Amino acid sequence: MSDSAVAVQSYDLFAPEVTANPMPLLHRIRAESPVSHLPQLDAYLLTRHADIMAALKDRRLSPANMAQALSTFTQDEQDRLLPLRDSMHRWMGHTVEADHVRFQQLLKRYFTPATVNGLRPRIRELTTELLDAAAERGRMDVVADLAYPLPANVIAEMLGMPTSEREQLQVWSRDILAIFQLAGFEQLLQSQRSVLEMEEYVRGLVRQRRAEPREDLISMFVDAEREGLVDEDEIVANCVLLLFAGHETTAGLIANGLVLLLEHPDELARLKADPDLTPAAVEEMLRCDGPASLIVRVSTAPVEVGGHELPAGKRLYLAMMAGNRDPEVFDDPDRFDITRRPNRHTAFGLGAFYCLGAALARTEADECFRALLDRFPDIRPAYDVLDRSPVPPLGHRLHSLNVEF
Repeated sequence: MSDSAVAVQSYDLFAPEVTANPMPLLHRIRAESPVSHLPQLDAYLLTRHADIMAALKDRRLSPANMAQALSTFTQDEQDRLLPLRDSMHRWMGHTVEADHVRFQQLLKRYFTPATVNGLRPRIRELTTELLDAAAERGRMDVVADLAYPLPANVIAEMLGMPTSEREQLQVWSRDILAIFQLAGFEQLLQSQRSVLEMEEYVRGLVRQRRAEPREDLISMFVDAEREGLVDEDEIVANCVLLLFAGHETTAGLIANGLVLLLEHPDELARLKADPDLTPAAVEEMLRCDGPASLIVRVSTAPVEVGGHELPAGKRLYLAMMAGNRDPEVFDDPDRFDITRRPNRHTAFGLGAFYCLGAALARTEADECFRALLDRFPDIRPAYDVLDRSPVPPLGHRLHSLNVEF
């Protein structure tokens, strides 16, 4: 253990009571040792909003490539996971900063404010179709019937994926999710199989767009390929990432956001009474239970973080859920308040690696909640215990959310 590790306190994020509810410990850590050590992960933990903001802006702290985690496996296992590693090295946000910026610049051609806002009527139409299907039953599983299919259909349309093949996208995505968790070898083998299947599928779409361009993301990438700005392997890998990330995080926002409303009936009543509060309500959902509970960074040079000198090569876990409930920034931080102003959360990151799909996620959630509460104003839980399980460290996954109306 380095001198820096000795100078800060160590904590266990994997204790059962912590995985079930991390916030009490995170509040304690922030008060006792805002920069702390996680011995099981050989990493540092940041819990203070100001330190997290500074870390997100610091160019000496690079995003931790998920492929780096594969080095913990045996050499034989690493060899068998080599195709997955190769693909992940091409993903935007998991490559070197220059390549990340190059891809962001390309995608900004498509993810303009006008383009995203122009999607509102189609998002509204897709939401209505999903709610129509549930209306006859008088109940639904929000996760399976709304939260996942809505953003999945939106991103699939943006990439020109035929309607008949979109259920397969959700199957692939469930497998790929393991890459972003502390997954075992067999889980990652299944992730690899799904990534390779997705890549083969996307290559077919790329060939089609070369022959018959459309107004979609893949056609934009093909144009950039002709300009020499990107190659086919990069297009394929990043379309896989977009198909996954373009709906997985928004699905979590919608489902977990509705849980917050159901658990706070006074706030739910306020939102039904004034639908124009929906954008602010979405921001509070992002603050209280956003899709990314933590972000991982690696120091590429010696750096001072929260008053502690850390050497190069150290992993830092930025506990976004702790920073977004820092009492130095947020009054009564554990209170869910859909009128909170200001709301300086960091749910979508910051700086060069700010989430490019943030505007799309906000738009999808805004349209979804407006339509849902207008159509089913008497929506209520149809479960005794929330069907949610912890995903250490600090995460959780909502498997179903049964409601009736």
